[in-house]
Amino acid sequence: MEYQSLAIPDVVLLTPSICGDHRGFFMETFRHDEFITHCGNYHFVQDNHSRSKQGILRGLHFQHKQPQGKLVRVTHGEVFDVSVDMRKNSPTFGQWAGALLSERNKQMLWVPPGFAHGFYVTSEEAEFQYKCTDYYNPGDEYSLAWDDPLLAIEWPLVAGAFPQLSAKDADALPLAQCPTF
Repeated sequence: MEYQSLAIPDVVLLTPSICGDHRGFFMETFRHDEFITHCGNYHFVQDNHSRSKQGILRGLHFQHKQPQGKLVRVTHGEVFDVSVDMRKNSPTFGQWAGALLSERNKQMLWVPPGFAHGFYVTSEEAEFQYKCTDYYNPGDEYSLAWDDPLLAIEWPLVAGAFPQLSAKDADALPLAQCPTF
């Protein structure tokens, strides 16, 4: 596994070694000892799986009292995945890092606790899987506005069309009104 820090050093892109031939492929998707060395000593307690159609944007979500670190990957299709630093005392506070994750590149992204996270589906449909370091707590979840001009996220919107959002994400807060870490 190759580990590469992105524009925000704590956000890490993982590229697995893939062994394949005409029969298919094999890859190791997680190895705790290497993860600790490159990303930190975290333990995962919950795995999630979602499917979304093209043009759907999920996020930017975070939990404040029970912050979750997430190791995310796409097993079908492609998404543009974004992490926003919500740590007030961080030198990268309010900055974002993004990566295209797909079934083809098989890359994963480590999003540490203290970050808002979201993704936009660029393929016809995508299946998204992620491991979390804390349990989902719906009463503690916040949504940061995907289009906050302070963030200036460069979403690769398909045909420039406005993304499809949940009601919660349509009512998301700008960074200036969100709780921070």
